[in-house]
Amino acid sequence: MDKGMFHSLEGKYTYFKPVTIDDTDAIHVFTSDKETKKYIGWRLMNTIDETRAHVEELIRREEAGTHLYASIAVKSTETVIGTAMLFNFDKESNHAEIGYVLNKEYWNKGYGSECVELVSGFAFESLKLHKIHASVVSANIGSARILEKNGYKLEGRLKDHFFIDGNYHDDLLFGKF
Repeated sequence: MDKGMFHSLEGKYTYFKPVTIDDTDAIHVFTSDKETKKYIGWRLMNTIDETRAHVEELIRREEAGTHLYASIAVKSTETVIGTAMLFNFDKESNHAEIGYVLNKEYWNKGYGSECVELVSGFAFESLKLHKIHASVVSANIGSARILEKNGYKLEGRLKDHFFIDGNYHDDLLFGKF
């Protein structure tokens, strides 16, 4: 996997860079936000130390070659607003899972869509993957829209797969070839 290329992806409004300990404060904004937490697989980070340990784990996973992570930054301000990832690589089937999380202050501004476009382009063009898939909590309508806008198709639904804040939610399974 070409980490260097993944970390240097650039769109019209955003660019990727390696996740570093220096990003901890910016990452803490969304890892400690209860509304954002509803939609991601990470546990809620209550302290900056928990987020620092989380960032260290992201770095370890990437160094081990099992994940690709990038901090998403806005070009005009160089502010880190989120994290993009490719993970669950299946070398035999030649596919991987895409993930992304953004600070909610940057939702509905096109940054998520640009992130998915960048990661998808990299996965297909540079890694030559056959397929990319995503798992989305059914309540996360914005994320489902982002995937659909980028050519992902709803392939399946796992009923009552997630239990969040006392309620069950389906897992929407998206894929792109």
